[in-house]
Amino acid sequence: MSRTYRVVAWSTGNVGRHAIAGIDVRPDLELVGLWVSNPDKVGKDAGELAGLGRHLDVIATNDVDELLALKPDVVVHTAMADNRLMEALADLERILRAGVNVVSSGPVFLQYPFGVVDDSMIDPVRTAAIDGGVSLFVNGVDPGFANDALPLVLTGVSERIDQVRVSEVLNYNTYNQPMVIFDIMGFGRPMDQVPLILLPGVLTTAWGSVVRQLAAGLDVELDSVDEWYERLPATETFEVDAGTIEKGTVGALHFELRGIRNGKVVIVLEHVTRLHDALGPDWPQPAGHGCYRVQIIGEPNYTLDLQLVGSDGDHNTAGLKATAMRLVNAVPAVVEGPAGLLTALDLPPITGRGLVST
Repeated sequence: MSRTYRVVAWSTGNVGRHAIAGIDVRPDLELVGLWVSNPDKVGKDAGELAGLGRHLDVIATNDVDELLALKPDVVVHTAMADNRLMEALADLERILRAGVNVVSSGPVFLQYPFGVVDDSMIDPVRTAAIDGGVSLFVNGVDPGFANDALPLVLTGVSERIDQVRVSEVLNYNTYNQPMVIFDIMGFGRPMDQVPLILLPGVLTTAWGSVVRQLAAGLDVELDSVDEWYERLPATETFEVDAGTIEKGTVGALHFELRGIRNGKVVIVLEHVTRLHDALGPDWPQPAGHGCYRVQIIGEPNYTLDLQLVGSDGDHNTAGLKATAMRLVNAVPAVVEGPAGLLTALDLPPITGRGLVST
């Protein structure tokens, strides 16, 4: 008989509400607690906060000690970490030291931090996990499944590999997260203004883990990881879910992280992000409404497009749900895994076991 894992969900934001829905449908997971940061959400039912249209009989709280006292097997942590990096690391350390496993959507560099950030950013959470006898797995869809597990599987049918390129090609017009769209990515801002994401080293901190993990999985020792980007202005004023994009302000962003070995680009992480489909017609175009693309250049050449679309018809909904379910479906493997910081290279294939609708 399979084991049932006791789960605390941590946040009810863009990813968190999908995580709650995912926990609810897995037969081997039991939602026992819910943490929220917004005091207005305290006392509300998890089903209500997740938009499920029914109660789950789990009441939200902002009392961490109360949740840890439930002695859950795992916390599904989906709180925003981009704008509160050190606080997020402290939260993870506290949970792990209490002897609770964690699957988390961030900080994203923990997907594979080795050679990406200083050891001082890695050791506290890794030590806390080992001391607590539990595991930490940070993942999602990007960084995550679309550029760790998926490309590595595809390389398994190669004879020779000259370059691995993993790309996100998406229109973010329905991504309703103004802080990310405007403040972090710089959309809707003057073209001469450099946003947070494009400050030197930030792209590497955010997505360098992808390039380094693929290199490790393919046994390649990189000489460097280089950053490159270009942007395009909006050709007209238009509205997106996050707000208004004025004509002449940033409307599209294309960046790459390039893993170099012996002067040759061998691994590339690429993002092609538009807020309007007409921008950048000569840039890579998506398959379907939007896609994650894996290209293996070598013998033979492969192109694999993972198209996204939610049941509501929106590709951004599908991306958020994919991030949530990558974490939720990893719970059994992570809880049963060795103590410490785990990566996709350490885990068995994560499947949708128990999710087939009959």
